[in-house]
Amino acid sequence: MVQGVFDDLNPEISSEFQYPDTQMWDATRNNNEFVKAMPQWKAHGLLSFTLNMQGGSPYVYGNKKCINPGFHSDGRLMIPYMNRLENILRKADELNMVVILGLFYFGQDQFLKDEKAVINAVRNVRNWLLKKGYQNVMIEIANECDHKDYDHAILRPDRISELINLVKNKKKNGNRLLVSTSFTGRKVPNDPIIKASDFLLIHGNGAKNTADIQRLIDHTKASKAYQNIPIINNEDDHYDFEKETNNMIVSIKNYVSWGYFDFRFKGETDFNEGYQTIPVNWNISSTRKKAFFAKLREITESN
Repeated sequence: MVQGVFDDLNPEISSEFQYPDTQMWDATRNNNEFVKAMPQWKAHGLLSFTLNMQGGSPYVYGNKKCINPGFHSDGRLMIPYMNRLENILRKADELNMVVILGLFYFGQDQFLKDEKAVINAVRNVRNWLLKKGYQNVMIEIANECDHKDYDHAILRPDRISELINLVKNKKKNGNRLLVSTSFTGRKVPNDPIIKASDFLLIHGNGAKNTADIQRLIDHTKASKAYQNIPIINNEDDHYDFEKETNNMIVSIKNYVSWGYFDFRFKGETDFNEGYQTIPVNWNISSTRKKAFFAKLREITESN
């Protein structure tokens, strides 16, 4: 659900994201329809979802010329983005849902001019959330921090713990934000990040079978730095919800939360398909979406 605050500031390609009924892109409509759909998700047992200030690829894999910076080049907050974010956070708070808020996405972090701007962006979001008093938000510093397309060294695995600690080291009224970062598919986070994080984010992308997910979970827990903190497989593009087992079930049986990564597949053009491909129908509007939410409801209603 990372595109809840998405906008495209590149006028050359905004027409690529037009709604089928209006032939226009509309960031406010996208945000409002997201919020309107949230009670449907919660009614099926969904407890948490991801957002990202810089979105995810609106083409699923690859950003092309999309400009979705989330921040000004010096790290100041962009007010329209924060307004859309608050619209979602208020509704999540009302529904007792948790938001995993990502700050940076490869292919977009280059719009921050330097390392100082990256640090400013982290500090500004942290302070904004603490001032607002939201306690249902967890921070993911960067989606897949080991991806080769990150431009700023501080967002890569060797140094991103500096930003994790920047979030952790600020409290307001005795509260602080929980924070982590994620790695690319089937990668175990390195020990410094495991040690610094409040929870761990792993990705199931690229797993050929459920045994790959089991190995990923086992190897993550086997790290010398692991201290029995929560694990979330928050991005997985595997489904098989009608089968006896699948990546979702394997994760949950290991007490690992599971994140449904849905997009319009190659050749799919129906607006009702997918949750990451822009524009999005945020309703439970496709066969694949219905299968996920049916399995989710089956699991949550049986416990």
